[in-house]
Amino acid sequence: MPDDSLALLSAAEVARRVRARELSPVDVLDACMARIERFNPELNAVVTLNPRAREEAAALEARIARGEEVGPLAGVTVGIKDVTEVAGVRTTYGSPLFADHVPEHDAQVVERLRAAGAVIVGKTNTPEFAAGGNTFNPVFGRTRNPWNPERSAGGSTGGGAVGLATGMFALAQGTDLGGSLRIPASFCGVVGLRPSVGLVPTWPQDFMWDTMQVTGVMGRGAEDVALGLQAAAGAGDRAPLAQPVEGRDFAAAVRAAEARGLRVAYCPDIAGIGIDAGVERVCREGALALREAGATVDEIELDLAYGRPAFLALRGLWFVSQLHPHLDKLEHFGPNVANNVRAGLATTVESLGAAEGARRRIWERFRSFFTEYDLLLTPTMAVPPFVVEENFPRTVGGREMETYVDWIAPTFVLSLTGLPVASVPAGLDAEGMPVGLQIVGPPRGEERALAAASVVQRLRPVGLPPRFSSEERG
Repeated sequence: MPDDSLALLSAAEVARRVRARELSPVDVLDACMARIERFNPELNAVVTLNPRAREEAAALEARIARGEEVGPLAGVTVGIKDVTEVAGVRTTYGSPLFADHVPEHDAQVVERLRAAGAVIVGKTNTPEFAAGGNTFNPVFGRTRNPWNPERSAGGSTGGGAVGLATGMFALAQGTDLGGSLRIPASFCGVVGLRPSVGLVPTWPQDFMWDTMQVTGVMGRGAEDVALGLQAAAGAGDRAPLAQPVEGRDFAAAVRAAEARGLRVAYCPDIAGIGIDAGVERVCREGALALREAGATVDEIELDLAYGRPAFLALRGLWFVSQLHPHLDKLEHFGPNVANNVRAGLATTVESLGAAEGARRRIWERFRSFFTEYDLLLTPTMAVPPFVVEENFPRTVGGREMETYVDWIAPTFVLSLTGLPVASVPAGLDAEGMPVGLQIVGPPRGEERALAAASVVQRLRPVGLPPRFSSEERG
C-alpha cells in the first residue's frame, strides 16, 4: 500500500479499523498530512493547520490502548471551514479584519466531532464570510479544482471539497446558506448534504434565529456524510433552533439503501434560469439510472423561479443580521460582502414580507409534492466549473444572468424550503468534470436523501480526480 493511501480510506473504514486497533490514528493523520504537503501548494484547500493535531491523534491512540470507549468517528480526519471556530487555531472568516483571530472556544459542531473521536486537521478555505460560490479571499487567495486546477472549486465550502477529493482529510465540515455545501460538492465530485434547519446547531453566531444558513458535512461517500451527520446532529441548549436526533440512524439508512419501489421526480430547471446542455445530460442519465434499478422516475415541471427575489431579500437580511456588530467597518469588507450588506440595508420590510410569503408557497408546494413522490431530483448546478479567476459566470446556457448570484439559483431556491438536500456526483461531462445531482428529501428526511445518494454513487461512480489518485506520485 502506498505510504499515503490510508488518506483515501472512507471515514467509515477508518473508524472501524481504528476502533478495532487495526490502524493507528497517528498513521492516518500522517498520511493526510503527506497529501496536504504534496497537493495543497497548488490547490490551496487547507489554509491553517491544527498545530496540535498529531498530539490529539496520539492521545486518541493511547485511549484506545487503555481500552477506553471511543466515538463513532475514531481517528477520522476532518477539515473545518474557516468560518467555524476551532479553539487555539487561527480562524479568519476569510477577512483581513480577522486575519490574526484565534478563538478561545470550539464551535459546537467542532465539540461534537471531537467528542465522536475525530481529529481536526485544520481550517479550509472559504470566501470572505462565506459570501460567494467561488472560493477566494484577500487573506489566502483562490482555491483550485483538483479535476482541473484552472477551474473553480465552487464555494463557499470550496476548500473542504478539494481537500476531500484529494485525500487531505476524510470529512469536511461546512455551512450552507445558498448552496455552499452543494456547489463545491458538485464541482469537485464529492457528496454534500444541506441538512434540515436546526438539525445541526450553529453556535456561536450573531444571527441566533437564522432559518436560512445551516451547518453540515461533506464526504467522499454518502455513508461518510451520514456518519458525520450522526455525530454533529441533535438538540442542544445553546442554539435556539434545534431538532432532536434520538431514534434516527443515518448510516444504517444508507447501508440499507435500494432504489426499488422509490417514486422519484426529475426536473431539469427548477429556477427558470436555463441549464448547460452537458450538465443536464449527465443529471438526466443519473436520474434514469434509478429507473433501471427499480425506481419509478417521472420528469415533471416545477417552477420555483418566484423564489429568486425572495432569497435575495432574505440573503440581505442574513448579512445585515450576521454582520451587524461590524457594520461600522463596512468599508473594510471585500466587495461581495460589502455589496450584500448594502443590499440588505436597502431591503424593505415589504420585500421581506413578500419573501416569507414565497417561502410559504414553496413549502406548501412541497407538501403536496411529497404526497406523490418520495424524492425530487434536479441538477445541482446549471453550469460546469468555470475559469477560477472569474468570480462568477456571466451566462447560463447562453443566457445573460440577471444578478451575479442567479447562476446558483438551482441551490438557493431549495434553501428556502428548510428541507434536506444532498448533492451527489451523477457522472462526468464531456470535459471530464464532475456533475452533481441534487436529491431533495421530505421534512426530516435526511435518511431518504442520503440513501438515494448512495444508490446513485453505486450506479454512477466517478472516482477521484485522476491527477490526485493514489497512483499519482509526482
